[in-house]
Amino acid sequence: MTIPAFGLGTFRLKDDVVIASVKTALELGYRAVDTAQIYDNEAAVGQAIEESGVKRSELFITTKIWIENLSKEQLIQSLKESLRKLRTDYVDLTLIHWPSPNDAVPVKEFMQALVEAKNEGLTRQIGISNFTIDLMQKAIDTVGAENIATNQIELSPYLQNRQVVKWAKEHGIHITSYMTLAYGKALKNEEIGRIALKHNGTPAQVILAWAMNLGYAVIPSSTQRENLQSNLQAQTLALDPEDMAIIATLDCNERLVSPEGLAPQWD
Repeated sequence: MTIPAFGLGTFRLKDDVVIASVKTALELGYRAVDTAQIYDNEAAVGQAIEESGVKRSELFITTKIWIENLSKEQLIQSLKESLRKLRTDYVDLTLIHWPSPNDAVPVKEFMQALVEAKNEGLTRQIGISNFTIDLMQKAIDTVGAENIATNQIELSPYLQNRQVVKWAKEHGIHITSYMTLAYGKALKNEEIGRIALKHNGTPAQVILAWAMNLGYAVIPSSTQRENLQSNLQAQTLALDPEDMAIIATLDCNERLVSPEGLAPQWD
């Protein structure tokens, strides 16, 4: 099992908006959809998938366990509820959305519960999100790197997270990038604009192609059909070494997602 390099994110999209986004994306050829318990849109995503008519076997569905459900007593039960909302017997990937604040639930406890969920057939693969090097090590110590499909982290031209990426790569953990466009801020970058012009593409295509070129999976979201279509084409945009070198210089460690009381001590 591998993680699809390109998928659809649904963060901040709800109700009819997320239904329209998912149905349009699936119609255009998207086959990976990323959601989470805290997004409060699993039921709408499930409805959209069912109404799309796309076979379940063709899809790769990811959801994430919220911090309130990390204990061994609650994790599997909450995942079953997610499956009910998503109208499926299993998800392809289940992630721990955030590590437990102040280690209220130890890494060992929730990672073992995730493995149990996998053994029960509720999820095909398991992984982590927003994990630092120290937390990745704890997860590996508990279940082994071979059982950790990905670490989904904030990663954009402005936050290239090289320390975490290097460590993950050395230990066989794949990286999924979220907030790849930096809330749209990176789309306005002049250097990226020049690269887009050079390739007759869009800034979004350039950024997504850059991330995929580095081996990361990407999950951009959009409510606009033209953007969903355009983002898909990032998969065929061929950046050259000069383009990659230019984007490498844009890193300024600008983190956009670091909720107080939730975020770990970042590397």
